[in-house]
Amino acid sequence: MDKQTKKIHEKMVDFKQFAVVLLAVGVFFFLGVIIPSESKSEMDVNIMMIASMSFLAVSILFFIQSKQCQIKLMDMEDGNQR
Repeated sequence: MDKQTKKIHEKMVDFKQFAVVLLAVGVFFFLGVIIPSESKSEMDVNIMMIASMSFLAVSILFFIQSKQCQIKLMDMEDGNQR
């Protein structure tokens, strides 16, 4: 059980790190959308907005995966204490 617990903990940490990185990239794309510039076309703005929303959505999914791993770890700890 110790190896399985360690593996799940590592997955939880990895998911959280991926989520934070994707969140940061999504924010940078969003900043590119809201900062005014005359050289940006409408298509550029749409592409950056779609990219921003995509990165943010995947980030949320990774945060959910991390939370599920955390819940699984808590359940495993509760099972070991009984």
